[in-house]
Amino acid sequence: MSTSHHRRGTSRRQETTGPGGLLDTDNDTIDNNKDLSTSTSLILVLIIFISSLLALGLLYKQFPDLEKNEKQYLRLPWDLEEAKQLGLVLDRYKDRYFYEVMFGVFLVYIFLQTFAIPGSIFLSILSGFLFPFYLALLLVCCCSAIGASLCFFLSNLLGKKLVRKFFPERAAQWSVVVTKHKDNLLNYIIFLRVTPFLPNWFINMSAPVIGVPLIPFALGTFIGVAPPSFVAIQAGQTLHTLTSTRDAWSWTSMTVLSTFALVSLVPVFLKDKLSKKFD
Repeated sequence: MSTSHHRRGTSRRQETTGPGGLLDTDNDTIDNNKDLSTSTSLILVLIIFISSLLALGLLYKQFPDLEKNEKQYLRLPWDLEEAKQLGLVLDRYKDRYFYEVMFGVFLVYIFLQTFAIPGSIFLSILSGFLFPFYLALLLVCCCSAIGASLCFFLSNLLGKKLVRKFFPERAAQWSVVVTKHKDNLLNYIIFLRVTPFLPNWFINMSAPVIGVPLIPFALGTFIGVAPPSFVAIQAGQTLHTLTSTRDAWSWTSMTVLSTFALVSLVPVFLKDKLSKKFD
């Protein structure tokens, strides 16, 4: 009798809700006790950020000597015109320093993804301009998966505190959806990456907060970013004619993305139907 009462009490303690309605368990409470303080987490993230900037600075120093009029264009592209100018500069050195140029794009792309800095779309377009199509697609998918995974780790340090503080309702809503699709997380992450329902930076920061495991998160990112990257890279092959990033999108590309999004959910529907049939 006392044992049963004890189990019911334990069950109630485990089903408490945390900030913003997010479900907490006893394990979460233990993990939270072991969490670093916000100030310590912030210092660690700043150290990682500064170290990354120093690494980019070292990469810049190792780059081949440029003409004086070209140095001004060797910077992060914040718009399409800057991407065009950077593409012209890198294209001049690509044949002679192919791996240096590719490694540079690789590191900068991961840097932007890791710290949720806008601008990766221009690097996707730039990759389509500089490299063969399938190499560019593989490069962008790898960079997105690696950068998102690193952002995932940073969110464990600091992001989870920020998400719970500033986006509690949105994170709680996604937490309910993730719990509902816990057996199909890979397909769900692919669907989120293909569709524009949630921004990538929010997915990266929220995933560890609501308990998405790293493996389906990283693999789903790698697969899910392929369709939109396909469109951006294809646009990069006509970079000189682009006047806006909107030019990369057409009814055809939107149809392709919608098809990929639906295909990613087909295994989920089939699994649900089979489980209901056998139940």
